[in-house]
Amino acid sequence: MSTPSTAPTGPVHVTGTVLTTRAVGAYTHLTLVAPGIAERMRPGTFVAVSVEGQLLARRAFWIHRVRHAGGHGMTLEIVVEQVGAGSRWLAAQPVGAKLAVTGPLGRPFALPKRDADPVSCVLVGDGHGAAPMFLLGERLRERGAVVTMLVAGADEAHLLSALEARRSARSVTVVTEDGSVGSRGRVADHIGEVLRRAAADVVYAAGRPSVLRDVAEAAETHGAWSQVAPELPLTCATGLCQGCPLPVVGEDGVARTVRSCYEGPVVRGDRIRWTELAP
Repeated sequence: MSTPSTAPTGPVHVTGTVLTTRAVGAYTHLTLVAPGIAERMRPGTFVAVSVEGQLLARRAFWIHRVRHAGGHGMTLEIVVEQVGAGSRWLAAQPVGAKLAVTGPLGRPFALPKRDADPVSCVLVGDGHGAAPMFLLGERLRERGAVVTMLVAGADEAHLLSALEARRSARSVTVVTEDGSVGSRGRVADHIGEVLRRAAADVVYAAGRPSVLRDVAEAAETHGAWSQVAPELPLTCATGLCQGCPLPVVGEDGVARTVRSCYEGPVVRGDRIRWTELAP
């Protein structure tokens, strides 16, 4: 696996502008004009947005989509779930508001080599964590991969872009815990069958650690290679504060702790010491 790219690399810090804002289920989608970030992003990377009036005034968000928007150039879309004062403030920003944005940050998902034989990939998005999966699916399809998606949420309001998933995947499974849409249950109840039907070679997943643990274990049982991005609080989002510890086992077999925002957020599923992560 490799991620060759001719795009400019490295994060930039810019003043962004809110181009559009819309409520979608339990989330608010913001489209931002943030020069240079969309051109540098790769699926799995994120941005940090400064939040007015907060001591540690940054919040991290997956880059959900990038698009060309006429005279504005490339734009990026983030998905905000209002879970605290910072996210509520951000979700309330009007069109035209100025935001301090840094990105893209973090380690992206690794893609198959362009000249590799087609691989079967299963993408799992849990709630808000599904945000990076749609661009990932498109990039995988560009490389000839066969893409299957499993999109999950507590209920219909917490499903992220499930209808749009069919643009990025050959097959889509929708799972809600309350059964309001798709199949009832948890990801753990369905992931084994999805992997079997897809004959998965690689599994990509993002969301809550408890969900990703089940996905990584199912991938290993199936004989597939997994890459996962656990949703953890990313305090500074740049690696400086050491505030997002992720317990892993290195390739040398030695247990160590890395920074989720810098050495992650994407890591191999079989490298995480899951019992030491909070649900």
